[in-house]
Order: sequence, then structure tokens, then C-alpha cells
Amino acid sequence: MKIYNRPSAPAWADLSTTDVAAAKAFYGGLFGWQGADVPMEEAGGYGMFLLGDQYVGGYGPCQAPGQPVAWLAYYQVDSADATAAAVTGNGGSIVAGPMDVFESGRLAVFADPEGAVFGVWQPKEHKGFGIADKPYSMCWFELLTRNADQARTFYRTVFGWSGDSEPYGSSEYTEWELEGKSFGGMMRMNEDFPPEVPPHWMVYVEVEDCDATAAKARELGGEVHVPPTPIPPGRFALLRDPQGGVFSVIQLDEAHR
Repeated sequence: MKIYNRPSAPAWADLSTTDVAAAKAFYGGLFGWQGADVPMEEAGGYGMFLLGDQYVGGYGPCQAPGQPVAWLAYYQVDSADATAAAVTGNGGSIVAGPMDVFESGRLAVFADPEGAVFGVWQPKEHKGFGIADKPYSMCWFELLTRNADQARTFYRTVFGWSGDSEPYGSSEYTEWELEGKSFGGMMRMNEDFPPEVPPHWMVYVEVEDCDATAAKARELGGEVHVPPTPIPPGRFALLRDPQGGVFSVIQLDEAHR
């Protein structure tokens, strides 16, 4: 993610979980993140993950019965309301909002035409990531979808993203670009993906040692869904926290760091 905290670029990521205390312990042990609860009852248990003194993401309890434990990717917008109109006008739907979050900003959560959920953030006092593209911070957001052509059109229209597709094994991969800089990607889900896996956005955290991080996640009660695997930018693994939140880690090679 080479560009963030500007319109149409990645702005934030947060975890909705069934056990906030356990999540803070897991991610603290894995990445060294510290949890800082927002000191207002109205915040409903929301808090910030800190790497040192910089915001690296957020966390909070699941808000609805049956809501899955999941990471949510947010993109910055000038107007959450105008983006809502663009989303619904191009086949997407509104999951929540738009709504004000105190004086921090205005957010909305949407689903794209295939159902992949993402958020937008219209910043006021809270600008978003304090750190990204560094070890133990967010570095890449990736859409996994079965209809890549439809998704490409949708996100290009809503956010103005560009991106060329290249063959990737028996599938294809698109790098999303904004202002000529890559910040995320899109993988077309082929027959290798179980049919019950829905289209979704995946967050990536940069790490210094992919194998050690995967082993540590298992020690902390998590699961390794895809073991450390070489890919063109380096080495990645797909992990699951003890409550069910799925995320990826990547160890970048020198050329991509």
C-alpha cells in the first residue's frame, strides 16, 4: 500500500470481534500492538490498536447478532453520502450509515455487487492510519471476487481506481492503482476456492519473518489457513485469530519493501 489517507485511498481497518480482550491479547502478542479503548461509554467498546504511539487500526465488539468476526477495510472519501449514492447507483448496497462518529468523521459500510463488504471514511478529527507500509502495520488490501470484470467496473466508477490484470496461475490478478501508485489488488476466485467462501476484502500486515509470525499465531491460539508460501512480492501466510478473524501477513523481499 504505497498511498493512503487521501481521497479514494486506504484510510483505516478495524476488527469486529466477539471477545475484545482476547483480540487485544492475540494481536498484541503477534504484532506488538497495544489496545487503547476510546474513553467514552457512547463508543460502545471501540478502541485503537497502537504500534508505538501511532494508530495502526481499530477494534470493537460485534454489534449485531450473528455478525461474523472480521476485519473491515475503509477507503477515504470527501463525502460518505455522495459515495453512498455512487455505490447504490452502480449495483452495490448500503450495510450501515452514512453516520457521524462524534467529531472523528463520518462513515458508511457498503457491499459491492457481489457482496464483498467495505467501508468508507470521511475524516474530521480522526485522519486514519498513523502508520502504514512498515513492519507490523497494514500494507495491502485485496479483493477476492468471482466476477473480476464487474468488480473492476464498480470500483473504478466509485473510487476512480485503475488497474491492469495479469494471469496468475489458473486465475488472474489485478493491482489497484491511484495516482499511478499501487495500494491493493484483486484476485479472481477460481474453482480452487470452496463455493461457500464469499467474495471479501482481505487485509495484509507486513512482517519481518513470515514463518516465525505464522508459528507465533499458532502458539497464541490462532490457525494457519495457508502456510507461509512464496509469491512474487515475497512470502505470505493466511491466518485466523482465535475468534475467527481472518487476515494475511506478508514478508516483502528487498525489491518490494
